[in-house]
Amino acid sequence: MGEQSEFQPGQRAPNEGEYIEIGEADFHTGINNPKRVYLHKGERFPETSNHRRKWKRFNNHG
Repeated sequence: MGEQSEFQPGQRAPNEGEYIEIGEADFHTGINNPKRVYLHKGERFPETSNHRRKWKRFNNHG
């Protein structure tokens, strides 16, 4: 089994790092200016811009 990759507001961050707000799986609904947060392991995810969004680890490694 793999690690969980999408997180709801209020859940605790599994690892330290930057997380970005993602939208629904529908490719028609792109997100402009998604929220980004840096969390330490165990910190809670903040609220998203709307109830359909979730948090995902932001991987900025080229």
